[in-house]
Amino acid sequence: MTGAPFHAAVADGPPGAVCVWAEAGSARIRLAWWPGGTKGTVLLLPGRTECVEKYGRAAGDLVARGYSVATIDWRGQGLADRALPDRMAGHIGDFSEYQQDLDVMLDEVRHAGLPEPYFLMAHSMGGCIGLRALMRGLPFRAAVFSAPMWGISMAAWLRPVATVVAALSGPLRYAHRYAPTTGGEAYLLTAPFQGNVLTTDREMWDYMVRQLREVPDLALAGPSIAWLRAALKECAALAALPAPKLPAICALGTAEKVVDVAPVHLRMAAWANGQLDLYPGAEHEIMMEGPAVRKRFFDRAASLFDANR
Repeated sequence: MTGAPFHAAVADGPPGAVCVWAEAGSARIRLAWWPGGTKGTVLLLPGRTECVEKYGRAAGDLVARGYSVATIDWRGQGLADRALPDRMAGHIGDFSEYQQDLDVMLDEVRHAGLPEPYFLMAHSMGGCIGLRALMRGLPFRAAVFSAPMWGISMAAWLRPVATVVAALSGPLRYAHRYAPTTGGEAYLLTAPFQGNVLTTDREMWDYMVRQLREVPDLALAGPSIAWLRAALKECAALAALPAPKLPAICALGTAEKVVDVAPVHLRMAAWANGQLDLYPGAEHEIMMEGPAVRKRFFDRAASLFDANR
């Protein structure tokens, strides 16, 4: 484990962040943590395309509520190792590789002496990884999800096409190519704020865009066909399993357009100790919405964590 670059100027997080490299099997991943709280530690699992800097402000919100925070650059994004010569393509062979990353993250959090108990906070693709982790029995007391990717959102006509393309990608050796309807440009650097699918808050939109403009190596574009194949497989596998028993909150904006919302509603309806928390008018990035939405989200998360320490 050695020191890793952390771009504090674009993270806008609380002081004292620690950033390290760690080896996770064949990949080098990047971890960051803010050891500012004594109540416990929140392991914050980012979504696809994201980096540790993006959650600097979220770390500040949690530290202010008494919790230390750790987050991660999954393999294939941020400054972690990327598997393809085209570094803009988000690529993975199987979602079990993300579980290797998470196991290493947990080991490093323990080694760093960050306070127990541990809590899970997971956004989008991180919600898929986090749900699998809970089903594996990793030592979390409670979990908060934000727009979890428990299903892949796509047009009805595209779903059978994507399924066939993903299934044939291995035999036909084009698994490294971009998934249908995606390409090699980062969404935040090409989409206008008006009509975007991530946030209704202009200041938070500008915050996310500024990070990628100032540190271009953090950017990631569309997923590979192999990633799509692995994601479809993992979402289907998770859907067939019962909900964990630990307490959980799932935050979902009513204007969500990125993940498939039907599996979220189905999962939370069957989660005996879980609650679906709807945010009227909010889009995909609950933690990147306006101040009122963010306050509600972090207050409710901290209340759940406080009750399960």
